[in-house]
Amino acid sequence: MTTTYPNTPDLSASDYLVVGLATCFVKEDGEVHPVHVVEPIPSAALEALSKGIATSYEFACATTIGTVLPDGNPQLLAELPPDTQFCDDFAFRATAAARTYKSRSESQSLIPTGTTKRDFNFSTERKRVLNSDRIVKSEDNVKQHAYTHQVL
Repeated sequence: MTTTYPNTPDLSASDYLVVGLATCFVKEDGEVHPVHVVEPIPSAALEALSKGIATSYEFACATTIGTVLPDGNPQLLAELPPDTQFCDDFAFRATAAARTYKSRSESQSLIPTGTTKRDFNFSTERKRVLNSDRIVKSEDNVKQHAYTHQVL
């Protein structure tokens, strides 16, 4: 068995993996700009996507972990646009996602290896902003009654 990633002796280069092309957004100077990001999709997420939930994935490609991580380095698939970026921790997430398909092999029938699924419920209505900062203000706190924490 050929090891694909140093910390995953249980995976081989021929193990099934699905990667999706997500349309995300980056906020710069008060404006949001779209970017294409390739992300591994775990089996549970693929099952949910196949049931028609709204998603930022335009399409998903079924491949092998050895194709996207030859020698442990991320490699873009030919089906992906050239401006596509890898998600953060791509190699770690890819090996984790590949393990989910080993334990739920029935998910592999949703997209056969070597094919692309394009009929997702694609929507960017709820934008995935990659570099947003969450700023919590005191106005965001829920106002509680004065007696909430007292024993009466």
